[in-house]
Amino acid sequence: MLVRQFVLAVCTLLLSGCGIIDYYFLPPPEDTAQELYENANDAMRDKDYQQAAEYYMRLKDNFPFSPYTVEAELALGDAYYLDERYPEAAESYKDFESMHPRHEAIPYVLYQVGMSDLKSFISVDRPTTAVQESLEYFGRLRETFPESEYAEKAADEIQNGRKIIAEHELYLGDVFWNMKRYGPAWKRYTYIVDNFPDVPDVCEHAREKAIAAYYRYREQQSEEARQQIQGSWRRWFDWM
Repeated sequence: MLVRQFVLAVCTLLLSGCGIIDYYFLPPPEDTAQELYENANDAMRDKDYQQAAEYYMRLKDNFPFSPYTVEAELALGDAYYLDERYPEAAESYKDFESMHPRHEAIPYVLYQVGMSDLKSFISVDRPTTAVQESLEYFGRLRETFPESEYAEKAADEIQNGRKIIAEHELYLGDVFWNMKRYGPAWKRYTYIVDNFPDVPDVCEHAREKAIAAYYRYREQQSEEARQQIQGSWRRWFDWM
């Protein structure tokens, strides 16, 4: 009887010891796809967008075939966007469109790519590449999904994007003007007048500057021609 009790005690100790060893030395079990998805959504509700993005990325990488993964891929773009990480948001939305081109959320995705690109623009003295891309996505949205609620929103954003580009062109014209390079300035101002009549305030200012730049450009040409003629006569008399 005593031997039997001793054996049972040893077995119990060994079993509990295995549990202790597992607890301290084995890696903790990974979260399931559902747990990652729920944790990410909780973080989104708490406006902890960086943490939410990390959860969505883990779900996307570790469980590519989970029923939660498609929603996580879309929500990842939203997490980046709300965290004001606009270039990353644009790329995430583009990836979603590439992987799920027939998904019902594609109108929203196209709109969000455009908005992410638009919000990536920093200042008027920087290139407008992202803004031009935003216009392409807004245009695609309006052409492909004209009945979508996002198509109407895209129309307003197209106007905002075109104003940004017009102001950028005006800035470049002013740079040439300040450098007294009136010919290139005149061409920039004229380009705005010809291509951005839908941005009337910028267009009207560019029209006024174009006229002034043109007259100064012609004055420069006349002065250069006069100096060339005078230089020729000087060389002639020096030769004599």
